[in-house]
Amino acid sequence: MKQSELKAILKDHKLWIQSDGKQGKRASLQGVNLQGANLHGANLYGANLYGANLYGADLYGANLYGADLRDAYLQGTDLQDAKLRGANLARADLLGANLYGVYLPGANLYGANLYGANLYGADLQDAYLQGAKFATNFKKVRWFYGATFSEDQIPWVALNPRYSKWADTLKWVKAKADAA
Repeated sequence: MKQSELKAILKDHKLWIQSDGKQGKRASLQGVNLQGANLHGANLYGANLYGANLYGADLYGANLYGADLRDAYLQGTDLQDAKLRGANLARADLLGANLYGVYLPGANLYGANLYGANLYGADLQDAYLQGAKFATNFKKVRWFYGATFSEDQIPWVALNPRYSKWADTLKWVKAKADAA
C-alpha cells in the first residue's frame, strides 16, 4: 500500500471516530501489507486489521482499542505502550513483538503466538489467553487478574510473582488437543 493511500484511510478513519461514525469511514486494512509501516501513535480505534501484515511496523503508543487484529502478522512489531483494550488478537503472530507496558484488558489472545514477546509491565486483566503460546518472560506481566488460560499454561502463569494473589480470579479451561 502506498503511503498516500494509507494517509487517506487514516484521515477518513479519524473523521469516522470524531463523528461517531456519521462521517468518514472506518479504516479497513484487512489483509493489507503494512510491513515496516510507521504508525507511531496512530489512532486505529476499532479499525479492521484482520490478517494484515504488520511485520516490523512501528505501533508505539498506537490506539488499537477494539481493533480487529485476528490472524494479523505482528512479528517484530513495536507495540510498546499501545492501547489494545478489547482488541481481538485471536491467532495473531506476535513472535518477538515488543509489548512492553501494553494495555490489554479484555483482549482476545486465543491461540496467539507470544514466543519472545516482551510482556514486561503488560496489563492482561480479563484477557482471554486460551491456547496462547508464551515463554518465561510471562513472569514480568504486571497484571492478569481475571484472565482466562488453558490448563497447560499453569506452569508459566505460576511463575508470575503475583500468581498467589490472583489465582482465585483466574479462569482455567481445558487445553484443546492438536489435531493429528
